Amino acid sequence: MTFLDMLRAAERQNRSMLCVGLDPEPTRFPAGMKGDAHKIYDFCAAIVDATADLVSSFKPQIAYFAAHRAEGQLERLMAHMRRVAPQVPIILDAKRGDIGSTAEQYAREAFERYGADAVTLSPFMGWDSVAPYLQYEGKGAFLLCRTSNPGGDDLQNQRLASVAGQPRLYEHVAALAQGPWNTNGQLGLVVGATYPAEIERVREIAPTVPLLIPGVGAQGGDAVATVKAGWREGASIIVNSSRAVLYASSQEDFAQAARQVAMATRDTLQAAKG
Repeated sequence: MTFLDMLRAAERQNRSMLCVGLDPEPTRFPAGMKGDAHKIYDFCAAIVDATADLVSSFKPQIAYFAAHRAEGQLERLMAHMRRVAPQVPIILDAKRGDIGSTAEQYAREAFERYGADAVTLSPFMGWDSVAPYLQYEGKGAFLLCRTSNPGGDDLQNQRLASVAGQPRLYEHVAALAQGPWNTNGQLGLVVGATYPAEIERVREIAPTVPLLIPGVGAQGGDAVATVKAGWREGASIIVNSSRAVLYASSQEDFAQAARQVAMATRDTLQAAKG
């Protein structure tokens, strides 16, 4: 089963467009775990168990594990997700971007070491930095396109004078992902929820590719505007919420509180489809 097959199946089964991002910060862990990096697996596994029937995907951010020398805990977490929620695809948020043999090693890390179903990538170094990931049949790769951070304007919103029509850089990336780079239907795009007009523009250029949309919740993105801008029948959107779900409570009921926030977010997203 390909990443897209898994994603669509999870969307139907869980009636969800919600992705829960797993960005563990030990300083924000609840009582009994707070400040203990050895509890990263325990914290994230509890969140997974509480939300597995509410999401279309999970998205662990590798830096939050690597910074605490917790790659082993990430491997355990990936295995746990496979056991308790085998129907839910896992997107490894790594934002890799390198060429040749180095990209091959990053692809091996994502898909063989961690067993991810998809990975996030920077397209800045061009096609040969993306191609090694697409050698893994059925796996997905999400290219950074129009990100939610203010600094995204520095490059993504600039026009390309040498390309016909002088598109903005993010528009050009969207066209490549919809067209010549998407040789086996494995590509998606990352578009921030804080820019709904740009989400709509990306969807115009790339009408069929899945969109991974971070920024709903703590970053201030509007869930309803996000769905209206990006969702189309047959064209998936994956709306990520991390901190709002993970840190819904600082007490022992953190997992139950996370479930309540995830359920409310899922239902808001579904209702916005109209």
